[in-house]
Amino acid sequence: MVARMASRAGPRAGYIAMIVTPRRLASVAAAVMALATAGAALAQSAPMNLAVDTMQRISVRGSISSVIVANPQIADATVVDANTLFVTGKGYGTTQVTAVDAIGRVLFQNQIVVTGGQSGSVRVWRGAQVTEMACASSCSPSIRSTGEGAAATPNP
Repeated sequence: MVARMASRAGPRAGYIAMIVTPRRLASVAAAVMALATAGAALAQSAPMNLAVDTMQRISVRGSISSVIVANPQIADATVVDANTLFVTGKGYGTTQVTAVDAIGRVLFQNQIVVTGGQSGSVRVWRGAQVTEMACASSCSPSIRSTGEGAAATPNP
């Protein structure tokens, strides 16, 4: 852009006039779009932490067409409307969730870290069988059993 200092004195003294051509306007618009995209990517750069069996609501700008979950055993994603996605922690570990629009533009992409949470559960190992216990004032078997040779319904 070309900037010129105004030569007249008066109420506009000291202002800078800029000559804007269509080509320069397009380059400014491209720079603004690049900054907006970088801001969205920066906002999603920190991993999303979830506990098992909890969910997080995500709002996006644009209409979600497809959602890809890298490891569906760790997290699940549900689209409830064109702009809202819920990510649910299913198993322990790390995965990635990506939501795209109809032409493949990324609307959301983030690493999901699923942990056991702060309290309220205990894992009991009996050989290769794992029983997860839900605990409050006392513990009882949860519906979740994992591991090789795990029974469909855990026995305490």
